[in-house]
Amino acid sequence: MHPVVVAVTERIIERSRDSRQQYLQLMQEYLRTDNQRSQLGCTNLAHNYAAAGDDEKTILRATHRAANVGIVSAYNDLLSAHAPYQNYPEVIKQAVAEKGHVAQMAAGVPAMCDGITQGYSGMELSLFSRDTIALSTTVALSHQVFDGALMLGICDKIVPGLLMAALRFGHLPTIFVPAGPMASGVSNDQKATVRQQFAKGEVGQDKLLDSEMASYHDIGTCTFYGTANTNQVLMEIMGLQLPGSSFVAPRSAVRPLLTRLAAQRLVDITALESEFTPLMQIVDERTIVNGVVGLLATGGSTNHTLHLPAIAAMAGIKLEWQDIADLSDVIPLLCRIYPNGSADVNAFQQAGGMAFLIRELLADGYLHSDVHTIAGPCLERYTQVPAVSETDPQQLIWQDCSTESHDLSVLAPVHAPFMREGGIKLLDGDIGRAILKVSALPTERWTLEAAVEIFTDQQAVLDAYKTGQLNRDLIIVVIHQGPAANGMPELHKLMPPLVNLQNEGYQVGLVTDGRLSGASGKVPAAIHVSPEAARGGAIGKLRNGDIIRIDGHSGVFQMVAPVDGKENWQDREALALQNSQVGVGRELFSGFRQRVTTAEEGAISISWENI
Repeated sequence: MHPVVVAVTERIIERSRDSRQQYLQLMQEYLRTDNQRSQLGCTNLAHNYAAAGDDEKTILRATHRAANVGIVSAYNDLLSAHAPYQNYPEVIKQAVAEKGHVAQMAAGVPAMCDGITQGYSGMELSLFSRDTIALSTTVALSHQVFDGALMLGICDKIVPGLLMAALRFGHLPTIFVPAGPMASGVSNDQKATVRQQFAKGEVGQDKLLDSEMASYHDIGTCTFYGTANTNQVLMEIMGLQLPGSSFVAPRSAVRPLLTRLAAQRLVDITALESEFTPLMQIVDERTIVNGVVGLLATGGSTNHTLHLPAIAAMAGIKLEWQDIADLSDVIPLLCRIYPNGSADVNAFQQAGGMAFLIRELLADGYLHSDVHTIAGPCLERYTQVPAVSETDPQQLIWQDCSTESHDLSVLAPVHAPFMREGGIKLLDGDIGRAILKVSALPTERWTLEAAVEIFTDQQAVLDAYKTGQLNRDLIIVVIHQGPAANGMPELHKLMPPLVNLQNEGYQVGLVTDGRLSGASGKVPAAIHVSPEAARGGAIGKLRNGDIIRIDGHSGVFQMVAPVDGKENWQDREALALQNSQVGVGRELFSGFRQRVTTAEEGAISISWENI
């Protein structure tokens, strides 16, 4: 094992010792007292069985040796990524029935599309939807009739929300069931070019819509490497879904076989079988570190600097940004997927995909191999890829992955990485702490020193760009975009104009207590600034003309020259929060904004501590 990976893991174990022990004790108590259906009374059981078919009723009431599998689905046909889930419950029920067990739809959970809400009021509910999904999943599993759970979810806040709740039922085995990416459409470079042209006014809405629809055009996950596809990388490298299942296309012949196998595998690892593998046994400090390594080695979404600490917390594990930063200093960047390159996730899959990535990281000691997974007690199982048997089209076979990348421009071997360090840097200084994604930045753009221009919303920046007010070297600061202010929306509409300014020769950057997620790229952006402006953070005390410094090499994030020349610039009165929090249902989430933790703590808005 790499010594830094070992040191960070041991540090997390020590820091989490008490909280982790409390969590495990709670899960053990559930194991002893919550023997699923056998603990329920006859009336309770009758309600559980009432809507089941006759055969299912016979199985459920005749023996407690038959498993009842709970399905929690984020299906809707609003999201292309989740549209394939429509028929999954029937496939799962049939697969489980073939082994003499039963599956029931436990619940549907909300699933919003960040792509639809980007730049509009609904985006302010996006981060809070994660915790809403966790609460919804908790309601589903609280019936205490299930021996295990299958989680059907892919996109940005959905997978983290499902996993957060599943960990509070860690005495049950849980498997995540993906659905795969859509076929590649117009190239990401072409899409980005048209967006920049539209920002300049060179093309109209018709041309822009044509380009976007040629990119997002079918069922399946969007193919750029944003949060949704980072979710898939993490679920696989953390051993929570089947090997090789992340990026198999929805219409592939392999996909339905993987879905069936996931359902049947869940039965095999319930407490009714000898391979019992509850979720609490899979997700430990080593698994969390493996997830961080996967994030860094692929240049994944910065959203996971929020989600991974939140997920870890639900298992009694205390993950901090410093842990991520220390790992990022040594984890090699092995992937170039848009926005960190020009290829998409389908090209990554064709180049060798997850199996090759995991094999390379294991070979140089960057991953803990001695972890439990849903596929068995060792991560090496995830260096194999599934294929349809030539003799039986209804059976999967498993093959060792290639020893070489099939496309060195997309997927690199560990001995010749794209970068010798990971894609995320931690900034720290008198302005606060922030995340800087560097995997898509040339090294000369890791550092920027310039005067700031303060804005309190995204549209104001766009308006200033259109009137030429930003045509100079500057750092745009957008405040009151943190979780307590307005739910921490993503600010992607800023990227095309900022890239245009950069292409025109200006040195530009972005600082915000909001988010950019996985699609952040070519412009240096210090995001997730904590403490946020709404909680008294220094970012809210900056003024137009202050000169600040962002330095991804040294981790510096500080004031260089206050515009008023006063050294005690932090004594300034903070700029007032002016954002509207009413409309599109935002007023219903006021309690979330009031109680949410800091970005570094995972921006958690629900109570979870063991009592």
